[in-house]
Amino acid sequence: MASAWSRVFGFERVSLCDWPGMNASVIFLGGCNMHCPTCHNFNLAWHSDTMNAIPQKAIESYLTKRARWIDGVVITGGEATITPGLVDLIKDLRKLGMPVKMDSNGMRPDVLNQLLDEDLVKLFAVDVKGPYQKYPVLTGGTTSPAEAEENLSQVFELAKQYPDKFLFRITKVPVLTDEDIQEAESYLPDGFTLKHQEYVPPRREHAETDSEARRVSGDMVA
Repeated sequence: MASAWSRVFGFERVSLCDWPGMNASVIFLGGCNMHCPTCHNFNLAWHSDTMNAIPQKAIESYLTKRARWIDGVVITGGEATITPGLVDLIKDLRKLGMPVKMDSNGMRPDVLNQLLDEDLVKLFAVDVKGPYQKYPVLTGGTTSPAEAEENLSQVFELAKQYPDKFLFRITKVPVLTDEDIQEAESYLPDGFTLKHQEYVPPRREHAETDSEARRVSGDMVA
């Protein structure tokens, strides 16, 4: 199996906003199973074959040297759950004493379940992009309403089993109405809230304004 480290194309040394209450480093993995029209990380998500991977040793060296100031590592993308060898990458981080948070679009509940079974991830932040019927528009035609409902329903079941391991969020993109956001919120299990994130248009000319915005990946490590 290919190493997930070969798919690391971005690394942010310190972030104060990606893991509430934590000083975190952020690893960006290339590739995505969605094609959201306003993706900020479009090169990372769709064209990572044109990017250079960051050496594993460079990241591990940084984390080892800064262990006193870094509370954990956030793994994001792209979409991390589609990356071959992901489990081994997380185990490498755990060997360094680093707790892990992972961002996901929720379309690979089997991967989330495996990571929970092995107690490898401390927190999942799952994007609920909108009501199921709007997923084709929100994801660039990659995800049908039935697929979105099936996969997210499994994620919500996992959240019931592990209520301290999940948080859910939605970005208020222009195509979503207040009623859409309320409907998406109604999917969540009891006791969970849907964090609302403001929409920030991506800075690229060909972007459309009807999908979720994602920030640009972090600084590269030489």
